[in-house]
Amino acid sequence: MKTAREADQEEEPPQENGIIQTTQDQHSSISPPSSTVSGAPDDEPFSTYFEEKVPIPEDVTQMFSLRKLWAFTGPGFLMSIAYLDPGNIESDLQSGAKAGFKLLWVLLGATIIGLLLQRLAARLGVVTGMHLAEVCNRQYPTVPRIILWLMVELAIIGSDMQEVIGCAIAFNLLSVGRIPLWGGVLITIIDTFVFLFLDKYGLRKLEAFFGFLITIMAVSFGYEYVMVRPDQGELLKGMFLPHCEGCGPAQMEQAVGIVGAVIMPHNIYLHSALVKSRSIDRGNKKEVKEANKYYFIESTIALFISFLINVFVVAVFAEAFYEKTNIEVNAMCNASDSPHTDLFPLDNSRLQVDIYKGGVVLGCFFGPVALYIWAIGILAAGQSSTMTGTYSGQFVMEGFLNLRWSRFARVLLTRSIAIFPTLLVAVFQDVQHLTGMNDFLNVLQSMQLPFALIPILTFTSLTSIMNDFANGL
Repeated sequence: MKTAREADQEEEPPQENGIIQTTQDQHSSISPPSSTVSGAPDDEPFSTYFEEKVPIPEDVTQMFSLRKLWAFTGPGFLMSIAYLDPGNIESDLQSGAKAGFKLLWVLLGATIIGLLLQRLAARLGVVTGMHLAEVCNRQYPTVPRIILWLMVELAIIGSDMQEVIGCAIAFNLLSVGRIPLWGGVLITIIDTFVFLFLDKYGLRKLEAFFGFLITIMAVSFGYEYVMVRPDQGELLKGMFLPHCEGCGPAQMEQAVGIVGAVIMPHNIYLHSALVKSRSIDRGNKKEVKEANKYYFIESTIALFISFLINVFVVAVFAEAFYEKTNIEVNAMCNASDSPHTDLFPLDNSRLQVDIYKGGVVLGCFFGPVALYIWAIGILAAGQSSTMTGTYSGQFVMEGFLNLRWSRFARVLLTRSIAIFPTLLVAVFQDVQHLTGMNDFLNVLQSMQLPFALIPILTFTSLTSIMNDFANGL
């Protein structure tokens, strides 16, 4: 007779040179671990980012504890960075410039739907002790699993391209054109590796650094909001009264783009993994229920902050640049001695903005300080999103393939694939073509969304996986 421990050891996949060697057929189903094994060192699959787990303090308070909320704070804010990446900023400013305040209700609705999906992702990670990619590994046959992995990787690479574009444009604006766009693209290779070493200083310090980047974005875009002073009545009307009078195909297309920019497929995989960083006894139903509650509160706070930052950007461009013509902007840029006047032709066509032109226009109307602060916000958005995108890629690769790579190798692979087409456009085309890629990439994210929605909705509805925490009707 084999003991339970000996049987477990036989089932554990052998490792060679840090790479897990497994056959996938042995993982036909999963269920939440029982209390008899909870807390065992081999209880959960190892993932990067979890070399240490944050302990949860004991508290006699039954309803709510700030100390416990603080202990659970971190994963939700890292997850919320995907709601603030350069693709989102591009979508926000185009929404404001094309439709004014009329599409704010779409942004609000997309954020609420995103919150509900992130709640499911967090619940899956807490209850099973495995993130979404690991559950897919155990539930799907080989061919569907590989297809699913490739689609998620495509979404991650698309997101990484948006972040490279954002950082390159930010470097170009901050250097007053001295750093060419292709130079900014190359700089993103170096700085990403530098920032990724930050987690060597501890999990909580890494989370604090991400919080710092979110603060930079809030201050930067909040400054622009205060400078422009949008009409608060129109803002509230656009946010809470669904309407779009006078909207045409361009506005409808933008509404779809908002959803694609806000709800990103790889972010669902990311959040389900990040919640594993807290020390939770998954065999204790009370602890699991409590963890789900605090993670939901933290995610709500984080996404509320990200929503406000997105509203800042939409409102700035809705108030200052909605229905503006190129000739009006050209005149303002001439009056302010802007070196970018040639970006705007001398005709009465409607102003078309992107994250590059957006900074230029702000500089023409509100002075160079507004341009530099805008560029700092874009840079913070690009850098923070790059780092979380790298973690998403690692979790997805480890989960789907049981293949563990170093951060260096993972970043090198993803960033190389993302940089090649971006660099070609930056070298051989102009900034309009570079920023125009963001629109295509937002559409790409929308197309990849089912490859995250179907698994998360399916698995969190199965009692064989979630037990008492399965979704209700």
